[in-house]
Amino acid sequence: MAEAASRSYSLAAYGRLLKTNREFRLLWLSQVVSELGDWLYAVAIYSLLLELTGEAKSVGIAVVLQLLPQVFVAPMAGVLNDRLSRRAIMIFADCVRVFIVLAMLLVTSASMVWLVWVLLFFETVMWALFEPGRSAIVPNIARDEAEMMVANALSSTTWAINFAIGSGLGGLVAYHFGRPVLFVLNAMSFVVSAALLAAMNLRETHTEEHPRFGARDLVDFKPALDGLRYIRRDSRLVATLMVKAGMGLLGAHWVILPLYGERIFALPGAGGGALSMSLLLGARGVGALIGSFSSGYWAKADERRMRAGIFWAFVVAAVSYGLLSGAPTLALACAAVAMGHAGTSMAWVFSTTMLQSMTEDGYRGRVFSADFSGLFLVMSLLSLVASMAVDAGLSVRTVALITGGLGLVPALTWWWSQRFWRVAQNR
Repeated sequence: MAEAASRSYSLAAYGRLLKTNREFRLLWLSQVVSELGDWLYAVAIYSLLLELTGEAKSVGIAVVLQLLPQVFVAPMAGVLNDRLSRRAIMIFADCVRVFIVLAMLLVTSASMVWLVWVLLFFETVMWALFEPGRSAIVPNIARDEAEMMVANALSSTTWAINFAIGSGLGGLVAYHFGRPVLFVLNAMSFVVSAALLAAMNLRETHTEEHPRFGARDLVDFKPALDGLRYIRRDSRLVATLMVKAGMGLLGAHWVILPLYGERIFALPGAGGGALSMSLLLGARGVGALIGSFSSGYWAKADERRMRAGIFWAFVVAAVSYGLLSGAPTLALACAAVAMGHAGTSMAWVFSTTMLQSMTEDGYRGRVFSADFSGLFLVMSLLSLVASMAVDAGLSVRTVALITGGLGLVPALTWWWSQRFWRVAQNR
């Protein structure tokens, strides 16, 4: 068993998984194309807002609208993903996002910025329907727990690669071809993603356990309350759900990195700020790649090592943002960002894998909706506060230092929560 685990987390293991598991291969390809489009598009949105408004607050509002609506949609999204076909919900969300993204082409002046807010809100609602379903489907298509860990590590690695490539290319494409091309590419990515999901062939057993879903169920909050009761039964589950909320305390980076690119390390020439922003966001992706790829080597499907890894991941992230606050060059800033997000990526993989193992299939949609809502609630609030602080005169470097300090809070909280596992072992 130990020998098998030691071989499980490598490029060869990823290749075997993609070669032998058709349904995961399609899910993974869908992730590749849609996430690449997303990160190309993120650079376009942030640079557009800074250009049209000149205010850090505009980026903060954009981040809030990309995150906070998920908190309010999450309870119903979780119920829908536990009652209806998760694949069908994901396809629906992809199709709607095609039209939302194309509508961004209408924003050409400061007087039209309000439309960005509206479109971001509805796009976020679609994401809130999509992502819990994707996380909940993985245990159904993984053939055993070891393969589930490999699948999660690969998904996180893929996200990181997409982030690095998409963010980096976003600045270059905008620099050479203009922002409208980025919007069109993102819309096309959702079309391809929906087609790949439609080709999947899987049995979704959770839909067989409940009566037919009707319109009245949309206002029935009993399933959501049942999900909360399920979560509260196990303190270890509650603690693990708080990991991503802890990551949200580092959420000011969505404001910090664009501002570092546009105001501190802007490269010369038109579009130089967007290019610097892309490099910093790309460094975040590189760090996430390092963290997700190394997570399997660290843990080897051992829960005790996952739990220890979460603690050290937060410590690394906190120290890294402290270093970012004093970085004298763009290269060193990128290195600090990469190191910090190597840590948060490991925490993401470990907490996701633990939740999938701890949660019954009939509750996974609601549990993962709660998982994401905690992250996005905290992250959106921190992003907005950070942007307002910068507009009020606080330096971006000081905000980065404060962010590093906040990163120690989840590290200490997680260390304290380990008592729940010791109590469970002594029963």
